[in-house]
Amino acid sequence: MGHDEPPPYQVVAGDLRRRLADGEWEVGSKLPSRAQLAQHYGVGTNVMQKATERLIVEGLLEGRTGSGTYVAEPRERRRMIRSRHRERRGGSPFRADMYEIGRSGTWEAASEARTPAPPDIARRLGIETGAPTVRTAYEFLADGKPAQLSVSWEPMAITGGTPVLLPEMGPYAGKGVVERMRSIGIDIETWVEVPRPVRATADQVALLGLNAGDLVLAIERTYYAAEGRAVETADIVVPDRTWEVAYEFVVDPLHAD
Repeated sequence: MGHDEPPPYQVVAGDLRRRLADGEWEVGSKLPSRAQLAQHYGVGTNVMQKATERLIVEGLLEGRTGSGTYVAEPRERRRMIRSRHRERRGGSPFRADMYEIGRSGTWEAASEARTPAPPDIARRLGIETGAPTVRTAYEFLADGKPAQLSVSWEPMAITGGTPVLLPEMGPYAGKGVVERMRSIGIDIETWVEVPRPVRATADQVALLGLNAGDLVLAIERTYYAAEGRAVETADIVVPDRTWEVAYEFVVDPLHAD
């Protein structure tokens, strides 16, 4: 193979991609076995596996454990806008996000108080490692289907002894971090997000209904009050196969002195 020639798995993936586009196999139909395809293309099963995995990641194929490889349903990919305006609407930002695209946003949550802050979470919150936090795991649903995951941490030094100790209980349940913190006299001034594309973990594949190898966007988000005091941090996971995340920025007008 010359230096300018693509590796064998890319050649095989390209031909499979063409055959899928030509409709050789219908949506939902099962492909020949990996061994049969490898024999057809004159390659090893490891090359064939890498080629099919490439098309699974692209969303053209779907691997089913113990069953084989199937032609995937076309993906419906919607845009999720993340903007500073989403925190000005009141209530749950996720529910408002879903409302704007004509979907019903709901979620399930489980909180654990007095959870010791792991080192990375302590660093993000500016507290000591092991300091007590409230850890809340969320599963967000759009029209009843998994849309995103999130795990948040809030220092108990801030919310301990208040009505908003547990995010999904009390008078401000489901209202969002900004509104909850405002109710105890803390005004959130800024929030920072760090997005990173990664492969879905086994747990994320199961919870979000993904395929092994699918991409997700992992977003590290932290809310800050006055003087840069972190009041909440979260790890958000958005499946790339169904959601395109876009960031909206507003240009502040210049004012003459």
